Amino acid sequence: MATAELFEDPFDPDEYVERLAWRTHGGGTKGGPSGFNPQALYDEFVAHIQELKVFDGKLQKKIEKLEDASEREAAAHTSKVLELHKSNQVAFSHLQSLENRINYVATKVVHLGDQLEGVNTPRTHAAEALKLMRYFDEFLSDNFTSPVFIDPGKTREAADIVHKLHLIAQELPFNRFSEVKSKIVTKYHQIEQQLLGDFKEAQKNSDVEMMKDLASVLSQFKGYQHCTEAFIDESIKSGFYTRGDIFEETLNLCTKVDPLIMEIFSSPEQVMGKLVMKIYQTKLDAFVDNRLGDTTSSDREKFLQNLQILFGKTVDLSEKISHFKIGSDSNFLNKLTKGIFKPFLGSYMDTEEQFLKEKATFILQRFYDSKNHTKKQFHSGMQDIKAVITDKTNIRFGMSSTSNADAKSGETFLSQELTINLLQETKMAFGRCKTLSSSSLLPSNATRIFDIILDFLCNQHIEYATDYGLLMVPSPDPKTEPNIYFLDVVQQANTIFHLFEKQFSDTLLPLVNSSPKYSDCNQKKKKTRERLEMRLDTGIDKCMTAIIGWMKHILKSEQKRADFSSNDLLELQCTNACSSLCKYVRRVTEIFRNSLDGNNVDSVLKEFGCRYHKVIYEHLQQYTFSSSGAMMAICDVKHYNQCATILEVPFVNSLFESLHSLCNLLVVAPENMREVCSKDNYSNLNRTVLHSFVQLRSDYRASRLAKIFS
Repeated sequence: MATAELFEDPFDPDEYVERLAWRTHGGGTKGGPSGFNPQALYDEFVAHIQELKVFDGKLQKKIEKLEDASEREAAAHTSKVLELHKSNQVAFSHLQSLENRINYVATKVVHLGDQLEGVNTPRTHAAEALKLMRYFDEFLSDNFTSPVFIDPGKTREAADIVHKLHLIAQELPFNRFSEVKSKIVTKYHQIEQQLLGDFKEAQKNSDVEMMKDLASVLSQFKGYQHCTEAFIDESIKSGFYTRGDIFEETLNLCTKVDPLIMEIFSSPEQVMGKLVMKIYQTKLDAFVDNRLGDTTSSDREKFLQNLQILFGKTVDLSEKISHFKIGSDSNFLNKLTKGIFKPFLGSYMDTEEQFLKEKATFILQRFYDSKNHTKKQFHSGMQDIKAVITDKTNIRFGMSSTSNADAKSGETFLSQELTINLLQETKMAFGRCKTLSSSSLLPSNATRIFDIILDFLCNQHIEYATDYGLLMVPSPDPKTEPNIYFLDVVQQANTIFHLFEKQFSDTLLPLVNSSPKYSDCNQKKKKTRERLEMRLDTGIDKCMTAIIGWMKHILKSEQKRADFSSNDLLELQCTNACSSLCKYVRRVTEIFRNSLDGNNVDSVLKEFGCRYHKVIYEHLQQYTFSSSGAMMAICDVKHYNQCATILEVPFVNSLFESLHSLCNLLVVAPENMREVCSKDNYSNLNRTVLHSFVQLRSDYRASRLAKIFS
């Protein structure tokens, strides 16, 4: 039987047919193919379709019945809404009529009130005038009978009356009413003093409501400022302690009294401003003067440290107090702060400069004393003459025993510890300068500090050490292995100058940025760097000259003519001179790498490699080579080439490869010489150079090799 439940959502027609077939006997797969009965399934489908048709008819009738009921209900609701709309229109018209009536009555009432007020105000004024006349009469007769003048509890009412009488008395002629005016003024001041006394007592008792009422009454009197001063004095008296942190106490006091001031006084911003001003001009000013006054000249370092700390704390306090309402002047707190520190800030930079110079002098002298060294004067007239003579000739002027000892010990007279101490002092000075200098003076003050560190660190320390090191550079023609400790000077000078440049970039430039001092400081640093680089380049060049001189000495003393002229076959891989020289070159190369950094390493090693090649080239030009000696020379050049590769300079490698090719000409058979010289690896070499090497062969004349190059 078909029912509505079978068609509930979601409805799947395929599933519905499958269920119907499954329920029909013989309509499913149960029992296998033999159990399937298509006729039974067909009959079941026909019967079920008939049931669905009957069920559909019933549903259609039910739908029609529900639609009729819905239409009748909609019509009833429409009729009811129309009736309610008509009732609402009637009610709205009644409401408008009532509103017009109320407005009419209100107008009449206001008019009547104005008339009553017009009648009552003169009457009230007349009554007030009558009362004042009676009170005035009491002053005139000097007979006070009114309770307001007799009862001490009615001081505030009496204050209002006396204030009005005081205003009236000022308009009266003095010659007729001088006595009564004097009595009113006396009473005026008497009540004013009594109100002030009551206000102070209320403040001691923390009676905020009483203080508020009394402040309101006193605001009509001339002595109202005494009320605010009394409040301020009592607040300061109770808000500070003998050994407390005055900055914290000031902030706590302002935080505490701010809500009281806002509640008690009619002009709280003025009262709060007066409170803050009195704290700054009395408590803070005395505290700062006490802390700084005794150390101004006796201990400059302590003075500068305290000045920075106190100024910083005061500025921080002002920043926190600015959140309170203290008036419309945005520079109010800044002016108070400058007023406190004006006696000290005016001479701050001179004190800073003097202290920094003294401190730097002490640090430098302590270092040289630890080395048992007395600084020498360079660049005097005689010293300049000696320097020129030494640079242009091989004449070496005698050095003191101390200088010789320094050279042997490798003392550079440079110290990173000293540098760090100087830079630390300068960093603190820059910090004080940033805190204590105004924005207009900050760049110039920072530049003055920079000039000091530039003088003491760069001029008096680094440049002195380089000048001293230049005196210790060995001669160009040394007889013993030269001590090239000047390269240690180069290394340490570079390290120290990098530290100086880091402080220059990190600390100084932000202080002088966007000012003319920015370019001035950069120019000063640039000139100092150029002077230092010139000194270091001079020293490196002199060291390299001494190194080359020692290399020549090695070759001259250890190279035997028999090494290249003998016809005996030697089992050595290279000559003794070559072995000694290569060891020395490797050691020197390592020293160069450890002492230099950046592009300086590449440029110096390239220059050294070129000079190294020139030494070997000129050295080989001094000998005549037999066939066996030529093989030994090729072995030597091979080792020289291998040694040159540690320089890691391609140009130098190419020079030694060319030299190796030239040495190969020493072993080429005479009949093949022309053909070999025309090959590609010799095409880039000058024929004069080729000829000069071929001339070194012992068989040059016998084999008539000159005609090849003619």
